[in-house]
Amino acid sequence: MLQKYKTVRKVLSVGMIAVLSISLLAACGKKEEAQTPEPTDTSAVVATYDGGTITANEFDMEQRVMKFLYPEYAQMMDMDDFKDYLVRQEIAYKYLSENASDEAKAEGAKVATEQFDKMKAQVPEEQWPEMLKAQNLTDDNIKDYMTRIMTVIKDKETGVTEDDMKAEFDKNKEQYTTASVRHVLINFTDPKTQKERKKEDALKIAKEVKAKLDGGADFAEIAKEYSEDPGSADKGGLYENAAVSQWVEAFKQAAITLPLNKISDPVETEYGYHVMKVEARTDAYDKMTAEQKDSIKSSIAAAKIDTFMTGGELDKLVKEVNLPKTDKAEEGSTEGTNGTGTDTQTGTEGESKTDDTKGTDTKTDAGTTDKDATTSEGTDSSSK
Repeated sequence: MLQKYKTVRKVLSVGMIAVLSISLLAACGKKEEAQTPEPTDTSAVVATYDGGTITANEFDMEQRVMKFLYPEYAQMMDMDDFKDYLVRQEIAYKYLSENASDEAKAEGAKVATEQFDKMKAQVPEEQWPEMLKAQNLTDDNIKDYMTRIMTVIKDKETGVTEDDMKAEFDKNKEQYTTASVRHVLINFTDPKTQKERKKEDALKIAKEVKAKLDGGADFAEIAKEYSEDPGSADKGGLYENAAVSQWVEAFKQAAITLPLNKISDPVETEYGYHVMKVEARTDAYDKMTAEQKDSIKSSIAAAKIDTFMTGGELDKLVKEVNLPKTDKAEEGSTEGTNGTGTDTQTGTEGESKTDDTKGTDTKTDAGTTDKDATTSEGTDSSSK
């Protein structure tokens, strides 16, 4: 596996769980209408592994589905080393799903059904066909892909115990801690004039906000009046039951450590000054909801998948990769494979990318960062 795509792999495995909260399979359990049989796939074999092959048509379908679900990776799919990574990933999920238990296959299809329906319901009815048409896809193409992913995740969840989940929580406590936080942001950039605001001027306004709140003013009303965070101002400054791991460090630490229902002093982040109040916090395993515990179980399963892909098992499985080469390669990279299914390239680990616009990120000004999405083939469970 290419280490440089470690972050991408997270998005396509752990992160898929987050994607699956708004995506996946429909019509499970419904009577299917008769369909025209798929034509025989006579395209060239581009990869061979122990027990099967990947054809050019299968890999093309994989890329188109990936572009549909992860348009941010569309440009990378023209790079030879990334395509090599994707075909190996396709081999891993195809092999693991084919060898999953019957129970995992049934549960994977069930979860996929629920999640696909949720995704489709969030898209305007007239827009969905256009989105599919752009990648020459059908609902069934998306369903098949997602069912494969969820089958593998459910199979790897088998055997995960309560003790395993508690240990995972203790090891990555901040990743699983959630909080309901109200805040008022005074930005370092005036949103009306788009001019830079002096720190001392922003701090002065933030102190005025705190004084009013300490005097008994309603936090929601103050947030609507003063807050310059477009993601929460209209909601009274509230982020409810949010994963603290998504926030920038200073905001996150305040959300973790502030006494409940205490008005904070102004907290400085790269965006501005935040006056905060933590209304609730879940920072112990026994306080977690069933849904949150399921997220931990899925994270453990994703780690098992990652181990399969990076620990040597996949390399032993792959016999040959013969993808057509293109002229496009990532700058500074060494292209390709040695033709035996073993990567010849090494690289630095990929990193999350944040928006450099002052006072704004890809989500809101509350201090969120554009993390792995979280969290994936296979979701960074963080809520972004």
